[in-house]
Amino acid sequence: MLRTEADEPGWEVDPDDEWGVAVVATVGRQLKLRREAVGMRAGEFGRAVGYGEDLVYKIESGKRIPRQEYLDRADEVLGAGGLIAAAWEDVKRVRYPKRVRELGQLEARAVEIALYECHIIPGLLQTPDHARSVIGAAQPPYSPDDAERMVAARLARQSVFQRSSAPAMSFVLEEGVVRRPIGGTMAWRQQLERLLEVGRLHHVVLQVMPMDCDTHSGLDGRIELLKFPDGTAVGRSDGAFNGRPTHEPKHLRILELRYGTIRAQALSPRESLALIERMLGET
Repeated sequence: MLRTEADEPGWEVDPDDEWGVAVVATVGRQLKLRREAVGMRAGEFGRAVGYGEDLVYKIESGKRIPRQEYLDRADEVLGAGGLIAAAWEDVKRVRYPKRVRELGQLEARAVEIALYECHIIPGLLQTPDHARSVIGAAQPPYSPDDAERMVAARLARQSVFQRSSAPAMSFVLEEGVVRRPIGGTMAWRQQLERLLEVGRLHHVVLQVMPMDCDTHSGLDGRIELLKFPDGTAVGRSDGAFNGRPTHEPKHLRILELRYGTIRAQALSPRESLALIERMLGET
């Protein structure tokens, strides 16, 4: 069976992403030139790599993002000696929305990541099923392609946990958010298990803000702080500076004060993991 567009959701090119459009167009042009150089028609080439002719044309015209296996197979069929397969290092980043890609780049550089989240489980901690449920609940709904693109981007950011020099990471989550069974009981159980797994990592501190805390310093919304090896930092808060990222030292001090106070008001890491374990046992 040849793969068709219906088999490939989430691989459309974002027309507003100039860098992404340029990368995919360049790779598509090289694929077409190499195919024509060996005298293969699009249909013949498609059968060789396992794709329908229409999808081959769309990839070559820069309208579709090729999968890694497509590039690997094309490299073999066209005898490119690894040059086509190597394009995946750039292509794989195109699939993710520009703003998420930029966030992922910042997280990949950070030596410290601190995050308070009051409405959802942070994307860095979400399981695939949880991410799909959260993104799928949006109104108006995203198209299937956009939803899959967003899920893939969210999960790709989690590679920060596998870095050889992993950053120091701190998370504070609201108890009500952790208790909400997003996606149903099984998806919720998997999400609780994921929180326990991450919370036990040596470079991660995970805390829960209990529901019986009558007031705390995070009521204005999400707070995020990233610190980098050169001593610079960036922060953002829903309730400060119009929600925009800031590098200003005086603004960062305010966010650090608020985040430090939130951590002091939350359950300790040990108490937080124990609470999540009890939730898991209740499901």
